[in-house]
Amino acid sequence: MRLRGVGAVALLVSAGVHLYLWFDGVRNQTVGPMFLINVVAGVVIAILLLRWEHWVPAFLTAGFGAATLGAFIIASTVGLLGVHTVWAGGSVWTAAVAEVVCIVVGGLLLLRGRSVTPQLARPAKRHPA
Repeated sequence: MRLRGVGAVALLVSAGVHLYLWFDGVRNQTVGPMFLINVVAGVVIAILLLRWEHWVPAFLTAGFGAATLGAFIIASTVGLLGVHTVWAGGSVWTAAVAEVVCIVVGGLLLLRGRSVTPQLARPAKRHPA
């Protein structure tokens, strides 16, 4: 459960940074709506990760981190929907670290099998008499 808590905090940190940036002026850019989607997705996935012991929230956590960090890398290299940004500022590094944590935690949960649903009971094997 501790690992899930770390993942939920990382999701909420990333969502919080994106909400802060949205209020800071990103809402007026073409990527503004995507920042709000990121905020909502981060909060919803964090709740799922804490409340639903299944592989899906772990997968979503890793995917959220990878997609969000990937979008920033694209925006900082070739640009994303006309937006070009740089690796500078506390909010950038805070979000990037949180997203790497999401990827690692989601991957660990998937690999460790902590969030896998229990298998159905198998019928007992019959031994020849």
